[in-house]
Amino acid sequence: MKKIINKFCFLFCFLFISNNAIADVLKKVEFVGNKRISDETIKVYGDIQLNKNYQDDDINEIIKKLYGTNFFSNISTNFSNGVLKINVTENPIIYSVDIEGEEVKKFKEQIFKMIALKEKGSFVENFVKSDIEIIKNFYKSLGYYSVRVDAQKEKSDPAGDTLNLIFSVNKGERSQIKKIYFIGDKKVKSKRLRDVITSEEAKFWKFLTRNIYLNTQRIELDKRLLKNYYLGRGYYDVQVLSTSAQITNESNIELTFSINAGKRYRFKRFSTDIDPVFDPAIFANLKPIFNKYAGDYYSPFKIKRILENIDEIIDNNQLQFVQHTVKEFTGEEGIDVEFKIFEGEKIQIERINIDGNTVTNDSVVRSALFIDEGDPYSKIRIEKSIANLKAKNIFNKVNYKILDGSEKGLKTINISIEEKPTGEISAGAGYGTEGGVFAFSIKENNYLGKGLKVAANAEISNESVRGGLNIVNPNFNYSGNKVFGGFYSKKTDKSASGYENTLMNFNIGTEFEQYKDIFLAPDLNFTVDDLTVDSTASSSLKKQAGSFTDLTFGYKISSDKRNRRFMPTDGHIVSFKQNLPVFADSQSILNSFRYKSYHAFSDNVIGAVKFYGASISTINDEDVRLSRRLHLGRNYLRGFEPSKVGPKDGSDYIGGNYASALNFEAALPNLLPESTETDISVFVDFANLWHVDYSSSLNDSDKIRSSIGIATNMYTPVGPLSFVIAQNISKADTDQTQAFNFQIGTSF
Repeated sequence: MKKIINKFCFLFCFLFISNNAIADVLKKVEFVGNKRISDETIKVYGDIQLNKNYQDDDINEIIKKLYGTNFFSNISTNFSNGVLKINVTENPIIYSVDIEGEEVKKFKEQIFKMIALKEKGSFVENFVKSDIEIIKNFYKSLGYYSVRVDAQKEKSDPAGDTLNLIFSVNKGERSQIKKIYFIGDKKVKSKRLRDVITSEEAKFWKFLTRNIYLNTQRIELDKRLLKNYYLGRGYYDVQVLSTSAQITNESNIELTFSINAGKRYRFKRFSTDIDPVFDPAIFANLKPIFNKYAGDYYSPFKIKRILENIDEIIDNNQLQFVQHTVKEFTGEEGIDVEFKIFEGEKIQIERINIDGNTVTNDSVVRSALFIDEGDPYSKIRIEKSIANLKAKNIFNKVNYKILDGSEKGLKTINISIEEKPTGEISAGAGYGTEGGVFAFSIKENNYLGKGLKVAANAEISNESVRGGLNIVNPNFNYSGNKVFGGFYSKKTDKSASGYENTLMNFNIGTEFEQYKDIFLAPDLNFTVDDLTVDSTASSSLKKQAGSFTDLTFGYKISSDKRNRRFMPTDGHIVSFKQNLPVFADSQSILNSFRYKSYHAFSDNVIGAVKFYGASISTINDEDVRLSRRLHLGRNYLRGFEPSKVGPKDGSDYIGGNYASALNFEAALPNLLPESTETDISVFVDFANLWHVDYSSSLNDSDKIRSSIGIATNMYTPVGPLSFVIAQNISKADTDQTQAFNFQIGTSF
């Protein structure tokens, strides 16, 4: 027993002595080597406290904190007898930072924001390499993949306490996309996939677009667009496996997307799993929607629409803290979808923090969110908000984090965004059987950081010149309503017919969702219409010569239920528009109705039915002015020359008071081999343009015109080529037919 007691006493003494050897009370701190940084500043950053026990781990923590300030390049310590001696070597201060080889001011400013080494900051040697990589990646995002960057430092004072940092940049040639390939089991023609992505093949005339330059962020966007396109067509297991960029020479790159489309699935069955706390009858309205989509090809956009219906039911019944999830089960016969609706945790959003918006107003970001501070927490609404921000197309990146709030039951959302250039400049040209056209436009999608869309455009053709400016506020006063306004001017010179017509229009309007999927768009238009004639003009035209002003009120009711706006295969779009005179020298009422319906009979046949009807008439005994009379465009009646159908006054086709068209079309996307890069469609058109109100002696030309034919769209090295071969079935004697029509054009 005595031996045990002796061993215990020995162990206790050993631990006591060891502990005193490792830990000691800090009585004094001495600093050596600091010139600019004061002793007190080092104490604060190192969290050094007198009369506190310090062990080796505590000393190491002080060193770690001081290194974290980036003030020092070297730190050493000695702690004995209660005195801590800290030896430091200060990093020099960066007096200036310059980017040699870059003349564009805005690019320099963007680089200065991204790099870690900044003017008046500490120079940290380890940051040089990382900043060089940041600069290289910046130039690669602009298409300079052969860029070289070096860093040099120069003393700005004899002592070497400050220095100038110089990054030398040799951008090299800008890498252009020479060719874009799509390989693998893609099941869709490359021509169609080129329309889906934003990257473009470089051509000598495309000197304005940025999309011909290789850009890693754009490639990632293209991969997402491709995946969403395939998912929307039912390819549930699609994989965009990889992309590769092969450099053929210093400035040309071949871009390849590898795609495995997989099997195409249909929706088999929809079901709900509703928490017993809710009355199932509340969600009974989902059944007709389930029946509608059952048997259709799988599409995440259709699931999104169902979720929106569920959210609407939740809001209408004032239910709170309701969560829903979606489960998808694949099988040989299709996909079963289950919507689970349950009562979630009673969590509220305490704060929403926005970071990274240096140009865009905070209100623009918040107005795009479907959730606000104080709302019940909903992951679905948060993800919809992030998707809506990305869809604005004014940000490079949008990310978010969910953090705990100040107390239990509260959450904070941190949204970080990265802005991108939002200006666009484009030009286009085309030539066809009716002559040539040149167009130019400038757009800004985030004007003044307020989310405003501003566009200026000009167009020149053989007989007319047109230009204008439009401004759109997609969320006026945070109401969710669109407000738009602008002006345009058009001058038409028809010297062969003896007249010249000039129109100037100023307009303002709004658009909002009046009922679910039904939009109302009222507007006001002020128009100045000037018609000048010469001695060769017809007597009817001479009667309408002069300058006239009109103020009209118009409205448009529309509903768009297509499965997608780009190349739809299902659904319909319908609209009705009416213009009413408020004050006008020539008071006329315009009514128009449009309807388009799409249906995919199979992968090889996509049908479309289109109807158009319009009328214009005055409310007094005056005649409808020449510039307001109706005409049929080439899309309504193929096989006839545009603007050379309907009533005729002498040698002039003057248009009608009434117009109608009915079109049947079947697209055959897989009829020709993919190597031809050509789409084929067949059509049957019926149309009529009739009635002349200003002369009873003229033929009303009330006759159904019809035609049948083939339309093609072909991808060529100089741009898209479309041509129509048509045979008229019925026509009026004065109509001019056109068995062949082609249009070729491109964008710069």
